[in-house]
Amino acid sequence: GAAGGPGLYLAVLGRVFDVERGRKHYGPGGAYSGLAGRDATRAFATGDFTQAGLVDDVSELSPGEMLAIQSWLSFYGDNYDPVGKLVGRFYDENGAPTEALRQAEAAIEEALKSQAESEQRKQQFPPCNSEWSSAGGSRFWCSRESGGVNRDWTGVPRKLYRPGSRGSPCVCVRTTGPPWGQPDSAEHSDRGDLDNPHLEEYAGCHPLAEQCVLKV
Repeated sequence: GAAGGPGLYLAVLGRVFDVERGRKHYGPGGAYSGLAGRDATRAFATGDFTQAGLVDDVSELSPGEMLAIQSWLSFYGDNYDPVGKLVGRFYDENGAPTEALRQAEAAIEEALKSQAESEQRKQQFPPCNSEWSSAGGSRFWCSRESGGVNRDWTGVPRKLYRPGSRGSPCVCVRTTGPPWGQPDSAEHSDRGDLDNPHLEEYAGCHPLAEQCVLKV
């Protein structure tokens, strides 16, 4: 982007975009000028704009960071013109994808799948409302908006065990209708998800109470 230079470009996962219309951000002196003229994919996920962070190695990034890269790739695809591919880590001299790109895309696909499964779990088992005080102990309760999930049922608090996860978070469990994923027409016990084997009742709380108080 310097005066007399051929243009103002940046690359994400080897895909080059013309960011001339964003010169105030990406040109010399701009807040994101470090991203221009290179593939600094890693920085889009980590926010590390030092020379050590402005690199294209994404091999050790977390699923959440790979999702951030996917989001930025979509942003540039929607807002700036793609002009080519950068020969290097992600594309060879013929413009063909490298093994590094295939691994990065597989990681993004896996992260998207995990995100969708997590969202589905949240719809099935929305998080409880909770509060704690030294005098009253812990209180968990359910509402039709708890966990940020708007729904037509309230539910009752339960501890949810997730294999491989630490702790058992409080979730709200539907108490009527068919279990999650079963059609209304199927035969069922009309207990919602209460019989899910990963759920545990709070000791001392009524099984159908919409709130549970655990004294200190």
